[in-house]
Amino acid sequence: KKTGIPGEDSANVISAVELLRAIGDNDLPDFTGLRVVVIGGGNVAMDVTRSAIRLGARTVTCVYRRRQADMTALAEEVEGAVAEGAELLTLQAPVRIEADGDGKAAALWTQPQIPGELDGHGRPKPVNADVPQRRIEADLIIVAIGQGVESRGFEQGGIKVQRGGTLLADPSTHLP
Repeated sequence: KKTGIPGEDSANVISAVELLRAIGDNDLPDFTGLRVVVIGGGNVAMDVTRSAIRLGARTVTCVYRRRQADMTALAEEVEGAVAEGAELLTLQAPVRIEADGDGKAAALWTQPQIPGELDGHGRPKPVNADVPQRRIEADLIIVAIGQGVESRGFEQGGIKVQRGGTLLADPSTHLP
């Protein structure tokens, strides 16, 4: 998924899937000396956070808009990332990516959050705190906020797609 924030198409902004695919293909990037920022709080975010450290990053900061307790990542994955040297920056919602004069990501701007009312999953919804935005310097930004369903092909084939990318099936036959 994309973040939907300005600057996400800057150079040096990559998806977690892109990084993990390269690693899986034994095409190991060299992150030596880089300041890496990871956006997300799930297991994939922890995978790329730990991978960035192992690939030589100078610093790796994992930014998440909710509290650590609300992360969808397994607790042991989060603890492992911190033990390897990652910084967790929670209650920070990404606002925009700042690019330098060459169009490369230079920083992630975030809006501090406070926990609000509970959502449908029992987690507090993040709400903007009434404080200034924060600038986090970055040489590389990795987006790990989930994957979407590519449904365009189904729609083009006449199959109805519901909100969220699920297929609409006949309740009696379970066929589209």
